[in-house]
Amino acid sequence: MPQIVESIMGYSSLAACVTDLEQNGHLVRIKEEVDPYLEMAAIHMRVYDVQGPALFFENIKGSRFPAVSNLFGTLDRSRFMFRDSLDHVKKLVDVKMNPMSVLKKPLSYIGSSMTALGALPWKKRANAPILYGQTTISELPQVVNWPMDGGAFVTMPQVYSEDVMQPGIMHANLGMYRIQLSGNEYIANKEIGLHYQLHRGIGVHQTKANALGKPLKISIFVGGPPSHPLSAVMPLPEGLSEMIFAGALGNRRFRYFYDEEGFCISADADFVITGTVYPNENKPEGPFGDHIGYYSLTHPFPLMKVHKVYHKKNPIWSFTVVGRPPQEDTSFGALIHEITGAAIPQEINGLHAVHAVDAAGVHPLLFAIGSERYTPYQKTERPQELLTIANQILGKNQLSLAKYLFIASYADDPGLDIHDVPGFLSHILARIDWTRDVHFQTNTTIDTLDYTGDGLNAGSKVVFAAVGAPQHQLAKELPAGISLPQPFTHAKMALPGVMVVDGAAFTNYAQEATIIENWTKHIAADSLTGIRLIVIADDAGFTAATDDNLVWVAFTRSNPAYDIYGVDSFTQFKHWGCRGPLIIDARTKPHHAPALIKDPAVERRVDRLGEKGASLQGVI
Repeated sequence: MPQIVESIMGYSSLAACVTDLEQNGHLVRIKEEVDPYLEMAAIHMRVYDVQGPALFFENIKGSRFPAVSNLFGTLDRSRFMFRDSLDHVKKLVDVKMNPMSVLKKPLSYIGSSMTALGALPWKKRANAPILYGQTTISELPQVVNWPMDGGAFVTMPQVYSEDVMQPGIMHANLGMYRIQLSGNEYIANKEIGLHYQLHRGIGVHQTKANALGKPLKISIFVGGPPSHPLSAVMPLPEGLSEMIFAGALGNRRFRYFYDEEGFCISADADFVITGTVYPNENKPEGPFGDHIGYYSLTHPFPLMKVHKVYHKKNPIWSFTVVGRPPQEDTSFGALIHEITGAAIPQEINGLHAVHAVDAAGVHPLLFAIGSERYTPYQKTERPQELLTIANQILGKNQLSLAKYLFIASYADDPGLDIHDVPGFLSHILARIDWTRDVHFQTNTTIDTLDYTGDGLNAGSKVVFAAVGAPQHQLAKELPAGISLPQPFTHAKMALPGVMVVDGAAFTNYAQEATIIENWTKHIAADSLTGIRLIVIADDAGFTAATDDNLVWVAFTRSNPAYDIYGVDSFTQFKHWGCRGPLIIDARTKPHHAPALIKDPAVERRVDRLGEKGASLQGVI
């Protein structure tokens, strides 16, 4: 860990953060000219992959502004940036989550109470750095992450909106929603695209504005103290303002004012884009390489008419790269978990822990641990309260986007770790009864970015609940003498009890369902001893190679109600189950979005930065 030169009480700007990180060995400057089209993203990913430093790009082709990325690339670096405030902020969040904690230990919260009071937003226009100058959208760094992206995007924005019925900063929302700066049908420098769902904070504001027939004023902040973008992405408890949180975390009050047109301006931001969203005005947005590891495709999303683009003196553009995990937002997630702790479990009775599995694209797969408390006297061990908890999880905020939920009983193994993917899956597979413990929700909503369903936002969910002592011995290698019939004959072991088989290219559901069901009828039951889960994949070798590959393929390329089968399956009283191994068909389907693939030529250009004398020598 680099030695700390000096402790500080909070950054006044992104430039102050960059200087502090550089002095303490957490940041490297890239002096060579770099192309914002694919190359900057490729450099960022290469450095993130080795858990390298933050990056300052001094010389960006086509733009006079420098840029920084990978600020939050490691948890250690995030802790370093917020070293003077992190503990107080944890307590502040704890108070909002659990007010009774103050009554139990009032003295331990005195510092955090002062932090909250000292973090109130400060309306301050005089000498605001952001008023130094103005520019245009096309003069900003036009960063494009992936070859099929529809244009340049802002990937580290803070999007500010107010409630038209309750105007003012204390009822405002600050969220991180992607912004398309160019491409498609947008008029250059006059229009940009916003991507968000109507149930999110800004979407609620737009819905209210639409109902009143009023335009919605939007301000997009880029840069500023690092507490600002983190606040924009934090899942804060009801009643805790993002601007208050930013002030508390950064040890510096959120400074703002309103310009002559009535737009809220962050005084400490490096750039502020102001604009208006009019009722029912949309344009195609996308494609965009997204965090599940595939492109989100082109769809109509709100159109923002650009008013002004402010910037401070010597501003720094801030960006990140979105793609198949792990990426920088993985490290964001680790920091958020450290700050919020057991926030969600406090809101759901009986829930001990829940984890959105990052390697599976976050939203598709959840692991959870709950209690079975209501019927301890019953001799039959079966999931009961776990199912109630599961329904609450799938109705909670962004957890509701999940497709697969595996939930275990705390009493069966108090030390079970929801972050240990192979260990958790083995725990479930050794206990679950496929005839009883599979519970589907069909024709429901899933993540907008997930194209495995039968329409936008449309798909299914499944809960796998396991209670009791182990009932099955899991095979650690392919069973001796295993004989698989055509067409799925090539098998690899991925995890204990989990086998992956190669499948031919998927055609259509009617045909493939018949093929899979016929295949299960010709499997010799005794040849699958110890196999509890079979995954059909395009490439069994790739899928079984790592735990991350397994969960990414299995849970991002399948729609539970359509793609789950089983050996000796049955339906009884509307309940589906199987007596043999459960099967997930995780092949790529024709309606799926394309996976993200790097450009080899760009990767070769990045290599030069690691050569002797180049900026990233010894890093990549």
